[in-house]
Amino acid sequence: MNVIHTMSGGMVAPTSAGRVNKMTDWTRLRYVVVDVEGNGRQPPDLVELAAVPIVNGKIGEPQSWLVRPESPIKHFASRIHGISNRDVADAPSFGVIRHDVAAALSDAVLVAHNAHVDVGVVQRKLDDWHVPEVLDTLKLARRLLPDEKSYKLGSLVEAFKLAEDLPEDLQPHRATYDALVTARLFVLLAAHRSIEDLRGQAPEGGNDEASTLF
Repeated sequence: MNVIHTMSGGMVAPTSAGRVNKMTDWTRLRYVVVDVEGNGRQPPDLVELAAVPIVNGKIGEPQSWLVRPESPIKHFASRIHGISNRDVADAPSFGVIRHDVAAALSDAVLVAHNAHVDVGVVQRKLDDWHVPEVLDTLKLARRLLPDEKSYKLGSLVEAFKLAEDLPEDLQPHRATYDALVTARLFVLLAAHRSIEDLRGQAPEGGNDEASTLF
């Protein structure tokens, strides 16, 4: 799509009749990138959550919380994310941190990779939460990067070197790491695009991410 950049930083797109439709620079909105890790049960309970703000197109500082789940973490889940029952034994229950989490997620477009999983967990924990607009980087990547061999988060991180310069103590499958690389992926996908472009319909098909949560 050919766009015309305006003096105010917005964009307009020509229509077939020669008119123009105003388009909104994606950086005009505030986003929060969310990643959750679970206890391996169904439905999954929350073990760790991270939220990374994106304001004016810039990635901000992450917030993260370890949470003591209502049911113990299953062994296979610990093998994935490395969080053990001992690690969360002294962590707060979700009720203690719910207001902090709600504040971190307020007034923002929510971004996540394979977002329905993360949104589902947060909805169950924040039962009065009004789900905001959600942008899924898995669906966005499939639509905007059609030639990639895999759309798993780890594959995209490797392909675009999204983990460069992250602190060495951050590891894949932990909420802060995954939220930060997802934020970098989103910024990569959003660059030079309007919010209307990002809201476009994703193609059907593809199953690169499991629908379950560890």
